[in-house]
Amino acid sequence: MSTAVAAMPDMDKLNAFLGQFVNDLGASVHTGMVVIGENLGLYKALAAAGPMTSAELAANTKTDERYLREWLSSQAAGGYITYDERSNKFSLNPEQAFTLANEDSPAYLPGAFELALASLAAVPRITECFRTGAGMGWGEHVDGVFHGCEKFFRPGYAANLVSSWIPALSGVKEKLEAGAKVADIGCGKGSSTCLMAKAYPNSQFFGFDYHDKSIEGARDSAAKEGLGNRVKFDVSQAKDFPGKDYDFVTVFDCLHDMGDPVGAAKHVRQVIAKDGTWMIVEPYANNTLKDNLNPVGRAFYGFSTLLCTPCSRSQEVGLCLGAQAGEERIRDVVTAAGFTRFRRATETPFNIIYEARP
Repeated sequence: MSTAVAAMPDMDKLNAFLGQFVNDLGASVHTGMVVIGENLGLYKALAAAGPMTSAELAANTKTDERYLREWLSSQAAGGYITYDERSNKFSLNPEQAFTLANEDSPAYLPGAFELALASLAAVPRITECFRTGAGMGWGEHVDGVFHGCEKFFRPGYAANLVSSWIPALSGVKEKLEAGAKVADIGCGKGSSTCLMAKAYPNSQFFGFDYHDKSIEGARDSAAKEGLGNRVKFDVSQAKDFPGKDYDFVTVFDCLHDMGDPVGAAKHVRQVIAKDGTWMIVEPYANNTLKDNLNPVGRAFYGFSTLLCTPCSRSQEVGLCLGAQAGEERIRDVVTAAGFTRFRRATETPFNIIYEARP
């Protein structure tokens, strides 16, 4: 009878791995710290008022100094806030302010942390899904998932959608400027729809999502933006949203979440105009696992485990493309639906933008 003997680890490699663990542990707890800073306006206060002691910031933000001092220390240790030991004051340098205090910045970070923290609330439920194979619908998550998702994606859309993504499509910019009929599928709380509507006042926009609370939020946003006469939001499934002869159809970071993306693509094919264009925005991904084993892939695979795969599994078919589907799988979905032209129009470090035409 043989007895397995565990191999002794290489001590240098072990220490390096333990160092990675310490970084990851700190980052995990840091997620909550960023959300606290965002919710209490601490980053914005630091950016607006300049260097402050913990007592000065506490007075400025009407928060408890002792809690704030501990929070500031954690942020300084993580490099998210700058500490000057001579003055005992804390501040944000230009890069920190750009990413943590400026909501119009294309690199605004707090939404990503809010999304991550809220997603983790589902860990007990998702653990059980591993055992049963069941799904978890998008609407079953805590509200922070919906708010964080909008905050996470909106800066990238605001920075790229009108300036580079739409211009990269064949003739779409000109159609929108002249006046087009647009359907935004899986619109969530309506950020993408409203951004397009503001940029192209001659066009009509229709946003659809199967999550009723998100649609309520989208309607509120459109009203606040003064877009109510050109933007309409309705609760609808991707496979049967109403209307026809759409000049432009969009899906932003949600095709992979759908239970039946092929069925949704077939419906788009049925309702799009003969010379229409379908823009598909998906998380950046390569076609093979080995090429996705990087920091971006790590984040997207994590979100996909907690959000995207359970969402798809909860629906009809449950294809579970996942957030790292890659171009080949997206192409297969689109061509299976009857589209004859498909190409990668442009990309960012976090998204790939595909163009599909009948």
